[in-house]
Order: sequence, then C-alpha cells, then structure tokens
Amino acid sequence: MTDRFASHTLSDFDFELPEALIAQTPARERTASRLLDGTGASPVDRVFKDLPGLLKAGDLLVFNNTRVIKARLHGAKATGGAVEALIERILPGHEVLAHMRSSKSPKAGTTVRFADAFNAEVLGRAGPGNGLFHLRLDGDPLTLLDQHGEVPLPPYITQSDHAEDERRYQTVFAKHPGAVAAPTAALHFDEALLAQMAERGIERAEVTLHVGAGTFQPVRTENLAEHQMHSEWFEVPQATVDAIERTRARGGRIVSVGTTTLRALESAAQDQVAGAPLPCGSRDTRIFITPGFEFKVVDVLVTNFHLPKSTLMMLVSALAGHAHIQALYRHAIGQRYRFFSYGDAMLIQRTP
Repeated sequence: MTDRFASHTLSDFDFELPEALIAQTPARERTASRLLDGTGASPVDRVFKDLPGLLKAGDLLVFNNTRVIKARLHGAKATGGAVEALIERILPGHEVLAHMRSSKSPKAGTTVRFADAFNAEVLGRAGPGNGLFHLRLDGDPLTLLDQHGEVPLPPYITQSDHAEDERRYQTVFAKHPGAVAAPTAALHFDEALLAQMAERGIERAEVTLHVGAGTFQPVRTENLAEHQMHSEWFEVPQATVDAIERTRARGGRIVSVGTTTLRALESAAQDQVAGAPLPCGSRDTRIFITPGFEFKVVDVLVTNFHLPKSTLMMLVSALAGHAHIQALYRHAIGQRYRFFSYGDAMLIQRTP
C-alpha cells in the first residue's frame, strides 16, 4: 500500500444525491448546460457558453476524440435463451471482447445469434476475473454494430435509446470508433464554441482513449488499495506532445476536457523521463488517481458531476482537493445541477 491510499477510504467519496437530479436527457443545446466555476475559493454559477471567458489566450484545450460505437446487442443462444452483450473491445480478425448477460453463461464452442442477423462464435472467457467473453463474429464488427447495435447509454439512464441519442451521445469531433461510453464533458462543445475558443487564442489538441464499460464499475472495497482498475486503450499523438510543449513554453495552461483525456495524459506521463517531453504513442492503462497523486500534465479540468463512491470522484478530489470538491458538490446539489452523462459541467483546477 502506498501512502496516498492510506489517507482516504471509500466512504470519504460518498454523498446523498436526489434521484431527480440524474439527467435522463441532454440539454436542448450542447452549450446550454450549466457550468459550476470551481476555480476560486467559492463556487460561481455560470452557463457552459461562458467557458471561453474563463480561459486565457495561450491555454491549450485537450479533447478525447474517441467515437462511441453502438455496442449493445440483443440475441439468443441456440437453446433459445436470451443474451444481452456489450462489446468492450474490437480485436483483429472479426474478434471482440464482450460483457454478456444470460440465464446461463454461454460455453466455448457455442454460437449466439444477434439481432436475428448475424452469428458470434463463443471462443471462451477472455481472462480470469474480468467477466469478458472472447467472440468471433461472422462479419466486420464495426459494420455489424452500426447496422444492428444500440447506443450503450449508461445504466442510470432509464429510457431506451432513440435516434436523437446517436447524435447527442457523441461529441461533435468524434473520430476513432471504439468507446462504449462517451467522454461526457466534451458533449457540451459545439462548432460555434470551438470557433470562439480559437478566436480567443486558445489552442486545441486531441488524444484518443476508448472509454470502456469499466468506467461504471463500482468500487467494492473500503480499502482503496485493493481496488483493481479496468484497462483502457489510449493514444497520445506527437502533435499533441508538441502542442503541450508550446503551451508550457509560452506560460499557458493545459486544460483537459474530461477525465478520460486527463487519464490519457497522466498515463503517458508515467513513462516520461525527467527533463524530456511527454512521450507519444499508445498502450493500455489502468491508472488509478486518488488524493495524493502527483499530476505532471493537467492544470485545469472541465468535467461533469460523477457517481458517489466512484473512481472519478477520487480523481477530481485528487486534482482540486477533497474538501473543495465536497463543497462544490454540496453547492451543486443545493442549486439542483443536473448530474452524470447528460448533466451539467464543472470547471476546476489543480491545487498547488
């Protein structure tokens, strides 16, 4: 156990959230969401379109350009038993890793028929303890998912997905398909706001982190050191490394849009050699950010409001301070901000 795990337990990140504050639908316009400015000692209530005025010329906004895939599938085993699958990762050779729910787990060598349109051969479990199945589809996974899959809305959104979710549960700059959950802080940006940022001299860069279903995985142990983080693939391109170097040279700040972007940047920094630039490239990460974590890249964070007792509550507490985050959440609940994926946003900065 490291010292930073010893300072807090799971209960320190709990809070009472009225169910009515869990947003079930997005705001009518992306930038119409509220924005809680938590960069000062006291919270300030704003709207998201105020964000350009809260940043400075020379700052760098870094976005996650992952694209949400229609990862949820419904099907049946040869015995007729119903199966629900959530595709977690696409592999070469028409193979995928998937979470699967059924009355009895499908066995290796059996076939599942999805959407009465295509088959998947069950190759077996993907590994011990992770709950994933290894499947081989009888066609290109991305094509089949696009034709027959459903938008994988989070479990706390109780409505079924519809056509509007295909647009609104996707950022306006999504490029690389592979995520099963949206980088939700970036959902508040539209093309007009991005143009306004550029006009103000705020640079823009991108990373890719394919958000997995594990982002909703609960922490089940009071001792945080015993929690096992899920694995997610990320890439930090050379162009983003160069943009970070330019920003540092001119005294600007690195502004992460969302916790997934922050996880990618700080994961890359784990491999950084002292005095050298942030390394570019791609790999998997299981980074677990809790209070006491030493941030090396991110100065400011745009983020939505997170689940009680979640690893993301721990992350924002690590960045801005546990007591400060608790105060901001009390204010947000008192002022009836909308929570989670389709909810409102918050702006916080790293404590010295």
